[in-house]
Amino acid sequence: MRNVLVHGLGQNSSSWDKVREYLGFDCCCPNLSEPIAGKTVNYSNLYEGFVKYCGGFPERLNICGLSLGGILALNYAVDFPDRVSSLVLVGTQYRMPKALLKFQNLIFRFMPNSSFKDIGFGKTDFIGLSKSMMDLNFSEELEKITCPTMVIVGAKDKPNRKAAVEMTDKIRGCELKVINGAGHEVNVDSPQELADLLSGFWA
Repeated sequence: MRNVLVHGLGQNSSSWDKVREYLGFDCCCPNLSEPIAGKTVNYSNLYEGFVKYCGGFPERLNICGLSLGGILALNYAVDFPDRVSSLVLVGTQYRMPKALLKFQNLIFRFMPNSSFKDIGFGKTDFIGLSKSMMDLNFSEELEKITCPTMVIVGAKDKPNRKAAVEMTDKIRGCELKVINGAGHEVNVDSPQELADLLSGFWA
């Protein structure tokens, strides 16, 4: 079985370093920007690159995705159920909150370009990607997920608490875990607690 950790928007593969250290076993952490180098940055191209990445492994996958990474993982589990052994969704939305995305894009517009230099995507890429995700909605697909699934959310991550509870209700056999003291970036805020949950779940 292959373990895959998928970072969120504004992160890169190194955002999982502490989690990997606490896990103590091998995990693959793709940089989402690499498979679409030279292409238009939108959700369709990003997902296509993620599908190709996952298809490079012969074995089934345990996938843990945070935020954008969780959306990609959820999408993949819906489209390729035979390839996913288990699914962990951290701070993830299943139906895009358009008002939140628009507010997020407004913030991006006022941020300096230098703020984006270490995360693979430029400012215009962030804005274009967010716009391309506005109509994503997996509400009807959640019941199709049959693999063991765990939803995790930080106690301080208020924008994603409601979606976490709703997904737990809609996905058969899904369990919900709330990590106290953590915000949206659980892999950065509480790496040991997240690693403990993953270790137990994947065991």
